[in-house]
Amino acid sequence: MNNEKCKGMSKDHIKGIKCGVKNCVYHDCDTYCTAEQISVSNSANVTTGEAACATFKEKN
Repeated sequence: MNNEKCKGMSKDHIKGIKCGVKNCVYHDCDTYCTAEQISVSNSANVTTGEAACATFKEKN
């Protein structure tokens, strides 16, 4: 965990939903998603290594 970037981050997360997309604003700097809810797409255009989470928002 990067302590500088994660200072003050809420640790509230969706139980049972783990996330490894560290460049998402909802990633908790550990392994969980902190969004209130998620939406997962079923797009045929998603390839291996891409996020299929429609809730994804990239961190600045």
